[in-house]
Amino acid sequence: MDLKFLWITIVLEILCVVANGNLVFQVERRKTNLSGIKDHDDRRRGRFLSTVDISLGGNGVPTQTGLYYTKLGLGSPKKDYYVQVDTGSDVLWVNCIECSRCPKKSDIGMDLTLYDPNGSDTSELIACDHEFCSSTYDGPIPGCKAETPCPYSITYGDGSATTGYYVKDFLTFDTVTGNLHTASENSSIIFGCGAVQSGLLGSSNDEALDGIIGFGQANSSVLSQLAASRKVKKIFSHCLDTIRGGGIFAIGELVEPKVSTTPLVPNMAHYNVVLKNIEVDDEILQLPSDIFDSGNGKGTVIDSGTTLAYLPDIVYDQLIPKVLARQPGLKSSIEEQNFHCLWYSGNVDAGFPVVKLHFEDSLSLTVHPHDYLFPYRNGAMQCIGWQRSVTETKDGKDMTLLGDLVLSNKLVLYDLENMAIGWVDYNCSSSIKVKDATTGVVHTVGAHNISSASTFLIGRTLTFFLLLTAMLNIFLTRF
Repeated sequence: MDLKFLWITIVLEILCVVANGNLVFQVERRKTNLSGIKDHDDRRRGRFLSTVDISLGGNGVPTQTGLYYTKLGLGSPKKDYYVQVDTGSDVLWVNCIECSRCPKKSDIGMDLTLYDPNGSDTSELIACDHEFCSSTYDGPIPGCKAETPCPYSITYGDGSATTGYYVKDFLTFDTVTGNLHTASENSSIIFGCGAVQSGLLGSSNDEALDGIIGFGQANSSVLSQLAASRKVKKIFSHCLDTIRGGGIFAIGELVEPKVSTTPLVPNMAHYNVVLKNIEVDDEILQLPSDIFDSGNGKGTVIDSGTTLAYLPDIVYDQLIPKVLARQPGLKSSIEEQNFHCLWYSGNVDAGFPVVKLHFEDSLSLTVHPHDYLFPYRNGAMQCIGWQRSVTETKDGKDMTLLGDLVLSNKLVLYDLENMAIGWVDYNCSSSIKVKDATTGVVHTVGAHNISSASTFLIGRTLTFFLLLTAMLNIFLTRF
């Protein structure tokens, strides 16, 4: 091991105790088994270039896919890294050359690469007295000395953790230059160099990747850094296709289709909105007026990186009987200790009710039976994707969290310039139109494929910039 890296690693162990236009990335999603779906959500619970086009693959059906990831380029000369995409956290980090307990291989099907700061002509170490470091930690780090690296440390809800230091280097991405056409661009960004991994991040090859790219609202996120350097506007859209797989993900001002929005709750770590009530078969559930006002974690979290949808107990206990009311004699069972499944092989849209969620400013989210039910045992059974909340806010209230299950097959708009979020039912295998922030020219962005020889990878890709694998784990430390 390089003595410089050894020194940095030792310093990190000490500091982390104290610190406790338009773009495109290609993203893929992998398969998982039924019993692993909630475990996967648990692990995720823990955080003007005009237009950017990000290609991703996968499928939101719980029994078919597990996580989204993208391939991005770092350094000079550029090397490719596969990272999980997470709208629920803020930091981009990759495993580094001196990493301790980093996975050596991945069962997903790609080769893993360790980032070497010394192997890049444009790499710079971010010291603890750097402005970025001070702003990230809301002030100077105690005991900081010149040339001491700025540390990062993230702990997820399953106990996994990543510890490292910040570096600055080139990120290579695709910008939209014409209709369904992109060109490579790069920009200097600050990201984490992972030195020590623990828990599943260090011991499991099952979902091993080179790192995680967080696209939350904090100043440390890649989106915020690119926006601060006037490379992009803080607006992005994604559309997850569970019918054909893949979909669309793009950064830029959405021109078409038109999307109605609801305000984002200000000063929140995640994408929180105000849910007013829930309607099943044209009947509003009779719930306490403050049930969706989650105290310190006010509002309902929209998280396209979480697979399922989680409701407070009192909501779940009213919703499920309403869902089953049309099929009173239907045989059911609890599968793999987690899922309420029904012995039903007919047309689910004909046999079960539509669920509508109503939000502030009259925005509704229509969840069809084919959205919240998914086939199991070769289609002989249908399992319910609605789940009891497994996360509480700091004041002990159950959290409402809506994941892929209800967001798939919808174009979802995140407008951080105007602090709003919205959606519309959409064909995610088609295309959208976004405006170049510099020229005002409107370009078409479509769905893409990521090619892979792996038998684990699924079909199409999503054109996606800020997507989706928000770790439910992050909530445990932020609310």
